[in-house]
Amino acid sequence: MNSLDKLDRDILNALQQDATIPLKELAVNVNSSIATCQRRIQFLIEKGVIIKQVAIVSPKAVGRTISVFVMVEMNNQHSYYQEQFERKMRQESDVVSCYEISGDYDFMLLLHVKDMESYHAFTRRVLTGEYHVRTFKSLFVMNFTKADSGIVL
Repeated sequence: MNSLDKLDRDILNALQQDATIPLKELAVNVNSSIATCQRRIQFLIEKGVIIKQVAIVSPKAVGRTISVFVMVEMNNQHSYYQEQFERKMRQESDVVSCYEISGDYDFMLLLHVKDMESYHAFTRRVLTGEYHVRTFKSLFVMNFTKADSGIVL
């Protein structure tokens, strides 16, 4: 969907900052009516522009003291093994992002884990053996300068 008008973009920008904003306040902020905003939001959901509305939680505030990007190279690029790996990543609660990427690696993961012991257990459970991982590289996050999920429109 490429044909977002100014109102759609304004609504999306506002919701990306605070998805809990009351419709009345949203309507005032984007210079529209409550009913129009409600219809537009429903349309954006139906068209897959708005995928979901969530609360963003601080990893440290909930005891996830280590964040790590993991670059994963598969030993077999057959779609069956990649799909098996992707299914496993969706099941892993510590994995917050899993991207299939181009280049030297096949996947990039972002994990928020409790401690190094938890990360080590993840690597033993998931990145060895049955999931056809050839190698992986761990990049530990030292500081979050910017960790935003919004796309400014």
